[in-house]
Amino acid sequence: MGNMTSKQRAYLKGLAMNIETSFQIGKSSVTPENVQAISEVFNTHELVKIGILKNCIDDPMMIADAIAGRTHSQVVQVIGRKIVLYKPFKDNPKIILPK
Repeated sequence: MGNMTSKQRAYLKGLAMNIETSFQIGKSSVTPENVQAISEVFNTHELVKIGILKNCIDDPMMIADAIAGRTHSQVVQVIGRKIVLYKPFKDNPKIILPK
């Protein structure tokens, strides 16, 4: 998957504002179980918002990169303790990125 343009990233950030946090990362940080659960969310959603709880001491950017790597998704943004990841559906993507 190639790198997103700033225009595409901005578009996804706009969409992400309207979605609920669908996953929380807690004290145990990134676990195989978390990664598996997030992978499953990508079966039904192309954009996933993840919250990092206060009891998680790891750096949100590192967490975002780790999860993106393991789920083959892209980091859209990390703001404070919120991460937004994007992974288009293989067949028939719902989110059409601007060129």
